[in-house]
Amino acid sequence: MKRMTAKELLAESFRELAKTKKINKITVKDITENCGYSVATFYRHFNDKYDLIAWAYSRDVEEIMKKVEYDESSWKKALTNAAEYYEKHRDYLSNLLLHTTGYMSFVRNMSQINYMSLKLKIQNAANVDEISTKTDMYIRMYCHGTVALTCDWLLGQFEADFETLAEIYENTLPQQLRPYLY
Repeated sequence: MKRMTAKELLAESFRELAKTKKINKITVKDITENCGYSVATFYRHFNDKYDLIAWAYSRDVEEIMKKVEYDESSWKKALTNAAEYYEKHRDYLSNLLLHTTGYMSFVRNMSQINYMSLKLKIQNAANVDEISTKTDMYIRMYCHGTVALTCDWLLGQFEADFETLAEIYENTLPQQLRPYLY
């Protein structure tokens, strides 16, 4: 059995609290008391609760992307895993979107994390240290679009199951990026 690190326990404590409280009402003291750590321990690992949120989301995306190999079924599976992740954590993520100061900052951060992860996958697939500006722009456009769509879905602006969401992610991937992922 894998033991959780202090960072993981703090993130889990935060998620647990977010099930019953608005994000903007959760304090660092609440997080640490919920998991038995001191406030000092929290600040050894994170600057604030928003840093914790970004770290936890980044880690989750990284776990999904680690599973991607460069064949069609693997990329499709990664998109399905991402959509399933959003559905599983829908209440938590919509709480983040609705009750954090700076909605656009959170969306921008979400886009940046997805962008960095996809860019790295494409660099590895192309076996290059740098990608062209044009390829970079396609990655950015795709990530911004999928994050905006996901946020709309999380906030209930339309109904769809996670399989439909994954299908949309797949079908909107720019043709220019497909050779690196399929």
